[in-house]
Amino acid sequence: MTGAFTHPRETFDFVGGEQAERAFADALSRGRVHHAWLLAGPEGVGKATFAYRVARRLLGATPSAVHGLMGSAPDDRVSRLVASRAHPDLLVLQRDPEDGKNRKQIPVEEARGLPEFFAKTPALAAWRVAIVDTADDLNASGANALLKILEEPPPCGIILLASATPAALLPTIRSRCRLLRIDPPQAAQITGWLSKRTGLPETESARFSDMAKGAPGRAWRFALSGATGADDAARSLIESLPKPDPAAVLAITDSFRGAEGAGRFALVIERIAEHVRTIAADKAMAGQGAERWAEAYDFVSSLPVQVEAVNLDRADAFHAALARLKQAAC
Repeated sequence: MTGAFTHPRETFDFVGGEQAERAFADALSRGRVHHAWLLAGPEGVGKATFAYRVARRLLGATPSAVHGLMGSAPDDRVSRLVASRAHPDLLVLQRDPEDGKNRKQIPVEEARGLPEFFAKTPALAAWRVAIVDTADDLNASGANALLKILEEPPPCGIILLASATPAALLPTIRSRCRLLRIDPPQAAQITGWLSKRTGLPETESARFSDMAKGAPGRAWRFALSGATGADDAARSLIESLPKPDPAAVLAITDSFRGAEGAGRFALVIERIAEHVRTIAADKAMAGQGAERWAEAYDFVSSLPVQVEAVNLDRADAFHAALARLKQAAC
């Protein structure tokens, strides 16, 4: 398979989001660019990719119609500076730094650096741009630091806030931003895009597209991680409840060992949670009492964060989830 993962700052193609691109392009052409934009949409839909597309154009990159309405030429100097994290007029706040260390949130110190960044005159461009990927990863202090800069809009400054849960943000933050929803593309769009990017057959790409529920980034991640095996294991486990095959359970827990165990655990749990959510929704629609399945979904979907936070044993966590699933199936 071709098409290794590239960071959004190095991604120049964009699937879906045409309405959001038209809205921003219209504001830009009329000289009415709001100082803060809230990019809302589900995880993996392309919010960060959209933010970098907008940033490149604001920073003066040469437009490229080949890459869409807000596309830029990859070989442009601005594009190269952004890709190398070397553009002086771009600041990015993100939970996970480039050194690979895991952080639970965006440090408040970094959020407090926004006023200093925007106080400077643009060095190379007409604008200074900050990307917050994502605003959901700010704690209360970080959110208040962000609010201060939103209350006093910087001249020649644009802030792009990505959020999968905008309703959870401070109302005062939401009210000071222009909302742009990044809508999930059609399944056929994702399938074609994924096949082109990875070289996978369309039938296989269609399965990843279905698993991703309209999120191109998730579909891409599933393709690169070979998620069909994890999805098959999760589906078989759910179908075998309340008496799963002990050998199948052992095979799953054994896969959590080693250097790749953490990623495998997160993927298997994600797929189990997705199937459980579907069951809960179907039972709710049928009026068959979905409470136990909904509770099981809440428990299972929160496991990866809990395991990472307190360094729980992955096999023990999986067996705890299995116990909840058995109760739901009885």
